Amino acid sequence: MKSPGAGFSRRVIEWQTSHGRHALPWQSTRDPYRVWLSEIMLQQTQVATVLGYYDRFLQRFPDVQALAAADIDEVFALWSGLGYYSRARNLHRCAQAVVAEHGGRFPPTSAALAQLPGIGRSTAAAIAAFCFGERVAILDGNVKRVLTRVLAFDGDLAVAANERELWALATRLLPVTGIEAYTQGLMDLGATICMQRSPQCLLCPVRTECIASRSGNPRDFPVKSRKLKRGRREHVWLWLRWRDRLWLSQRPDTGVWAGLWSLPEYESAELFDAAAAGWPGDGERLASFTHVLTHLDWRLHPVRWTLQAELPHTSVDAVTATLVPGRWFSLDEALAAGLPAPLRKLLNAG
Repeated sequence: MKSPGAGFSRRVIEWQTSHGRHALPWQSTRDPYRVWLSEIMLQQTQVATVLGYYDRFLQRFPDVQALAAADIDEVFALWSGLGYYSRARNLHRCAQAVVAEHGGRFPPTSAALAQLPGIGRSTAAAIAAFCFGERVAILDGNVKRVLTRVLAFDGDLAVAANERELWALATRLLPVTGIEAYTQGLMDLGATICMQRSPQCLLCPVRTECIASRSGNPRDFPVKSRKLKRGRREHVWLWLRWRDRLWLSQRPDTGVWAGLWSLPEYESAELFDAAAAGWPGDGERLASFTHVLTHLDWRLHPVRWTLQAELPHTSVDAVTATLVPGRWFSLDEALAAGLPAPLRKLLNAG
């Protein structure tokens, strides 16, 4: 495989300087806390979505010490709606590790950064390049797309050996100087020009060196045979109310919505009806909806069940004893906790 010459990195740097993105809030700093936060938020999430979350997060947690000292529920609450909630848990764990093990300072090398919770090789390299000027390659989704097309790299990236080979090629292409602009340039090219479905090859500064563009088949790259299989799930969602409070249960630490507070679930309407037989109060079936996740379409059927305010605690406890363990929240307490986005929307709608 023929690699591009030194002109490749020079053209990327020149293009980034004149046409790349420069107004993003995390680009005006070399603070590793802010760069790290942006890198984690941008995983699997569009820039336009991240901007508001990034601002709000920094207002509440302006530095790594503030984040490390926070309660995980508050972290989840600020993350609610961004998805991939394991990122929020790892963010909190990483902040605690930086404070406890590194005196509140992020280590200055990609190798050391990659040892921290939730920081993979590419994220570690991005922080090291942008904040400490380390000459090291990144390989996030955008950069993989750019490089596999430029090189016409047809190795299946679902195979670890092929991904290692691409890492080696990416490292060989690094410029001697200008690592920050080069790294940002590759990311910008992938995000704005070399897009997955509609690459704008005529606008690309490296099109003359891009084998896939010259061959007319850029959409064939990158190659990854292991496709995510979409699943389908269906549940009744119980919104149990008593005296202006609602019952929430904390989800397990792994799986969908890990660690968030949510409503009790039932596998079917029949199972819910059997469980609720004899309960005091009244049930109201709300409009069903489908929540779309990356790997799953989840059909949810909310039932709002209101227990009479005058019911004694013993009667209420008899109902909650049949549910998964949880506790009562006021509406304000619930909205301040870490909730899945569709539950927050449901509660806000009343």
